[in-house]
Amino acid sequence: MKILMIAPQPFFTPRGTPLSVLHRLNTLSKLGHQIDLVTYHIGKTIPFKNVTYHRIPKIPLIKRISVGPSKRKIIVDLFVVIKSLGLLLKNNYDVIHTHEEAGFFGIKFAQWFKILHLYDMHSSLPQQLTNFKFTKLKVFIKLFERLENMTIDNSAAVITICPELYHYVNERWPHKKQQLIENVADNSLVFGEPDIQAGDLKLQYNLDSKTIILYAGTFEPYQGLDLLVEAGKKIVAKVKDTTFLLVGGNPQQVEHYKRQVEKNGLQDYFVFTGQVAPEIVPRFVEIADVLVTPRIEGNNTPLKIYSYLRSGKPIVATNHMTHTQVLNSDVAVLTECDAASFAEGLFKIISDETLRLQLSRNAIKLAEEKYSYQIYVEKLKNIYSYLEQRAKSGEE
Repeated sequence: MKILMIAPQPFFTPRGTPLSVLHRLNTLSKLGHQIDLVTYHIGKTIPFKNVTYHRIPKIPLIKRISVGPSKRKIIVDLFVVIKSLGLLLKNNYDVIHTHEEAGFFGIKFAQWFKILHLYDMHSSLPQQLTNFKFTKLKVFIKLFERLENMTIDNSAAVITICPELYHYVNERWPHKKQQLIENVADNSLVFGEPDIQAGDLKLQYNLDSKTIILYAGTFEPYQGLDLLVEAGKKIVAKVKDTTFLLVGGNPQQVEHYKRQVEKNGLQDYFVFTGQVAPEIVPRFVEIADVLVTPRIEGNNTPLKIYSYLRSGKPIVATNHMTHTQVLNSDVAVLTECDAASFAEGLFKIISDETLRLQLSRNAIKLAEEKYSYQIYVEKLKNIYSYLEQRAKSGEE
């Protein structure tokens, strides 16, 4: 099929939705679909067979887009609308495949040009407004709720990325064609194996502690890093030979948490790498003894959960629905969303080798049975087979 994919993100940058878009493109291109990708002027161009990039013009004063809703995003999205419209006027497409807020205008384009619309729903956008503290204005939140409802109502099909979103759509739109496609794909499928070895990273960052506790991901407030730092105080008081390794974060965020660590006298126990290439992250996982995800808000499952399950390393996570959609007490230590409980969970896993081995074995088994890349491919093929059938029958 000929696809116009609209991804209103800095693509590619190593974070949530862009990583999801990355694997959609990689898999769809391998399945033989032809894709025109409209995206921001920011980001690294990752070449794929059958994929043509169409970036918006460079906007001199906008060189970075933060995670979540922002005024900058509103500005650049206007250019995405114009770029997408230009392509639709010049080319014939079978499907408009939109991510996040691109669905708001994607449904209109689909109606105007009589094309099928596929909405790739990565989160509830009205919820993002409050999660990222963008606004508390009820009128604005209500507007986003109406826009999201219109997008789902008028889409030929919907992709959801986690059970919570799947159930939300299924309850309100029970007859809507929907496919739950968890973001399980491993980044090595795109980037290959990194040249650097785990041992080199241990030397580079002086990681010689007996226990290395790894957090990898963005440094947004909802990720719970404040909780992790506070839990760190309790852990190092009991287990001195421990290092907390934090991979990710933009320079400003890293400086913020470095100051917080120093304020708590923990500078000898925390190592910050800043943002790294996504293909290197698995090497940090190799180094780690324990993997943590202290997230405290949201409803979509963090992408790292699936690679954590495959890793063979024990996991400590907050007992929050963002995690428990996938994790349970058979595959991870789950704690309440406070520092004392998280520290207790960490100490439990550090001090019990039998528990570590048991959880790791169970996690690998779960990943193989439910979250393999083969299953991912089959699900994506299924939703596109449905769209092909509708296109052949002349349905919009």
